Amino acid sequence: SGAVGRVWGGLVQAGGSLRLSCAASGITFGVYYMAWFRQAPGKEREVLAAIGWSGILTRYADSAKGRFTISRDNAKSTVYLQMNFLKPEDTAVYYCAAGRLSMSSLMRGDGAEYWGTGTQVTVSS
Repeated sequence: SGAVGRVWGGLVQAGGSLRLSCAASGITFGVYYMAWFRQAPGKEREVLAAIGWSGILTRYADSAKGRFTISRDNAKSTVYLQMNFLKPEDTAVYYCAAGRLSMSSLMRGDGAEYWGTGTQVTVSS
C-alpha cells in the first residue's frame, strides 16, 4: 500500500529559511497532485500550496505567496516546500498530502488520499 512519508521540520530564527521534504512510497507519484498544509495550535488546518503532476502548475494560499515555493522531483517521489523569511506566526505542524482527483479538492483537504506524518516547525523571534 502507498504512503506519504516523513516531513522533516525544525527550529529556525525569524527571517530564516527552511526546506521541508516529503517522500512518497508505494504509489505512482507522478499521477498525484501534492500539497502542503499546516496547523497551528488552536487553529484550523490551513492549506499552503499545491502542485500538479509535472510540477509546472502551482497554486498558493495568500499566506504562502511570495515566501513559500512548492516543487517536486518525480524521479525521487518527493515534494518540497521552500520557506523563506519565516515569521513566528509560521510556527505550526506541517503536513504534505497527495491526491489524484483534482488540485482543488486536494487543497480543500477532502481530495487527499494520503497524508504525511506531520512535523513541527518552530520559528523563534
